[in-house]
Amino acid sequence: MTKTTTTASAPVLGVRALNRATLDRQLLLRRAPLTAGAAVEHLVGLQAQNVRPPYYALAARLDGFAPERLSEPMAAREVVRIVTLRSTIHTHTADDCLTLRPLVQGARERELHLFRKGLHGVDLDRLTALARDLVEAEPRTMTQLRTALGARWPDADPQALGVAARCLLPLVQVTPRGLWDRSGQVALTTAEHWLGRPAVPSPREGDHTALEAAVLRYLAAFGPASVRDMQTWAGLTRLRPVFERLRPRLVTFQDDGGTELFDLPDAPRPDPDTPAPPRFLPEYDNLLLSHADRSRVVPARYRGRNAQGNQAHRTLLVDGFLAGLWKPEGDTLVVEPFDPLTRAQRQDVTAEAERMLAALHPGASYDIRFGTGSGG
Repeated sequence: MTKTTTTASAPVLGVRALNRATLDRQLLLRRAPLTAGAAVEHLVGLQAQNVRPPYYALAARLDGFAPERLSEPMAAREVVRIVTLRSTIHTHTADDCLTLRPLVQGARERELHLFRKGLHGVDLDRLTALARDLVEAEPRTMTQLRTALGARWPDADPQALGVAARCLLPLVQVTPRGLWDRSGQVALTTAEHWLGRPAVPSPREGDHTALEAAVLRYLAAFGPASVRDMQTWAGLTRLRPVFERLRPRLVTFQDDGGTELFDLPDAPRPDPDTPAPPRFLPEYDNLLLSHADRSRVVPARYRGRNAQGNQAHRTLLVDGFLAGLWKPEGDTLVVEPFDPLTRAQRQDVTAEAERMLAALHPGASYDIRFGTGSGG
């Protein structure tokens, strides 16, 4: 990884200091008394490739969380599911949906270069208008949308037509998709139609206000962080000039390797010895995906063990760091630590598992088992 050398006067933040700062801002040192909407806003969204991960993510972060605390604002169209950062589905507040999607619109349009052969002869402006008319007349599944677009451009690749619609339009997944235990198939309409108000226009060239605001929010939720960290989170490039413009408003540090880190002056940076309780995180939790250098959460010896290819695993944090995996198997929650846990750690992990299960599956009976041969 390319290092940015900082001056000798920049304070050094070690791995544990970065870990505790990030956990604090991710609401993982202590559960926060926030509404689900306020938490989703603070975290600048939750990755949501599947329906349930945002619920597990909030159960790990919020005091008194129950599934309806997210399902209700989603049903009320205060929270939505939409492709935004890193070209992945995120759960965002309605306001962030209408501001963050335009911010990354250029990146979504650049994806179309990968499908240009399948779009030969397709007028993208006409495709955008037709797709908008179709999904705003009634929500459509992607299969329905591809079929309708294919009738207009029969020689085009159907997959490419669907990707083009997804990239060119801010398509949200309408409910009941996304609701706890009520989720249906994916059906799409535009964010503007679903929310009943227009999106913020995409930033014009030379207008850096939206990007600067995004940097400040990223640091509030994920900092201290490098330019490359922010670029990894957002799926954007060339953000160095944005950080440079903000430099007078920020403080700087360096990590153990000399990479320059930016932060908000008044953001929390707890003592590295601050206790960090165990937490069960879902697959694709943003904590493990939002930095170029993930050593603040993933120890070097466990690098790559929280995912297999493009499939992320459910992860267990112990003392604030990745320490194992977990999975439901029928009425059993299987915990698979990578290395042996102490008796006290096993008790704390078990208590946290019981708390999580009671919050998300009240009244259900689950056994908690530590995986054989997994280090537990």
